[in-house]
Amino acid sequence: MLNKFLYKQVDNTALVVFRVFFGLLIGLEGFGAIATGWVKRTFIEPDFTFPFISAEGFLAPMHQLLKQPLLNFHVFGLDMAEFSYGFYFYFAIMGICGFLVMLGYKYRWSMGAFTLLWTCVYLMQKTSYNNHYYLLVLLCIFMWIVPAHRYFSMDVKRNPALKKISMPNWCLWIFILQLFIVYTYASIAKMYPDWFSGEVAKNLMASKKSLPIVGEFLQQNWIHYLLTYVGIGFDLLVIPLLLWKRTRVFIFICSIVFHLFNSFVLHIGIFPYMSLALCIFFFEPETIRNIFLKKKEVYKGNEIILSSYRKILIPLFAVYFISQILLPLRHWTFQDDVLWTEEGHRLSWRMMLRSKTGYLHLKVVDNATGVTTIVNPATYTTKKQAKRVAVKPDMLWQFVQFLKRKFAAEGKDVRIYAVGRVRVNNHPYQQLFDPTVDLAQEEWSHFSHHTWLLPFESKYKKTEKDPK
Repeated sequence: MLNKFLYKQVDNTALVVFRVFFGLLIGLEGFGAIATGWVKRTFIEPDFTFPFISAEGFLAPMHQLLKQPLLNFHVFGLDMAEFSYGFYFYFAIMGICGFLVMLGYKYRWSMGAFTLLWTCVYLMQKTSYNNHYYLLVLLCIFMWIVPAHRYFSMDVKRNPALKKISMPNWCLWIFILQLFIVYTYASIAKMYPDWFSGEVAKNLMASKKSLPIVGEFLQQNWIHYLLTYVGIGFDLLVIPLLLWKRTRVFIFICSIVFHLFNSFVLHIGIFPYMSLALCIFFFEPETIRNIFLKKKEVYKGNEIILSSYRKILIPLFAVYFISQILLPLRHWTFQDDVLWTEEGHRLSWRMMLRSKTGYLHLKVVDNATGVTTIVNPATYTTKKQAKRVAVKPDMLWQFVQFLKRKFAAEGKDVRIYAVGRVRVNNHPYQQLFDPTVDLAQEEWSHFSHHTWLLPFESKYKKTEKDPK
């Protein structure tokens, strides 16, 4: 029964058209990151980028290599040293790979190369961490394994034997199931008091007050409540309503409004357009064909072709999707609130859920002399990185390790204490990091709570003075 469902041949129009949009968007992502200055701000200007802790061993040296100028050259007499950093070439290669995916040229190689390069970008820095970047990694892996180049591609033009108008059913459903997981968990994560009160939307829109035309309009309370409950409802219902034919067009129109709002107001890059492109998988092949590929024949067969790799593919997908379902739940295994400790936050579709601010300095005590040095993280980091260090436990721990190595290079054995306060949404400022714990001696654990993180005191918690 499972084999029949997964390996039934279905029309591949949606996948082919999505490949074109996907390639265009990731190509623009590569070159756009250069043009907007994101590459320079994120990778070239910082001394270090706070990579994922488990990947520091090879990504930190990679960052140091790519942030160096690789060439000295002149164009029309102008010194182009500013544009010769390795990261510019790195992202330009990504952009080229994206456009090759769009054209379907050397598809497996170009898609595989972009997947590898983008995954390294994602793992190399956490200052601009975004769940959308993680989703793009997963979509890249999907696109690498599906036969998206079997029609309307340069590969088919070069080798007509590759041409097909159908694909296995699993090629469609892996995208639908992944989107269902993403949107559903995004909705569930919003179901907490600060979100329901509208204060998260209010805080977010306050930062958009300077936007032309709409900035002042977005400060109204009814707008905050509209965004609050539309956010929950849209995420929860969009996939079921796209699957139901009667509501498909309506919810697609709602998706256009929702994602264009996110694009113009929140400025989150290609991802609103990627989300709209993914809606293609929910429409009938005839509809997609009539809009984009009018000359393509629509597959109307019902053939089942069992592949030789099915004994590996089915267990692999089972493990993958079970992990996708469990990963967003893992924060329940940690002590305290994930909004506060960040433990279990990443890889869990907890998107734009809260505002978090704080201030911090580090007390560095020389064990030999007892001399105390006060260190402001901003001395060694960018302004944006310093803000993250003040509120993100893993980034603080990494910065402490950097300081420990720095002082060790000077022949000093030190203790390091974090002193500061953190605020989540409109809760009072309070201590997140225990100022009595020597963080230089602490080990990082991915799977257990860190005792140097102090408990969260919610403003909703009843006190002894409460009459009730």
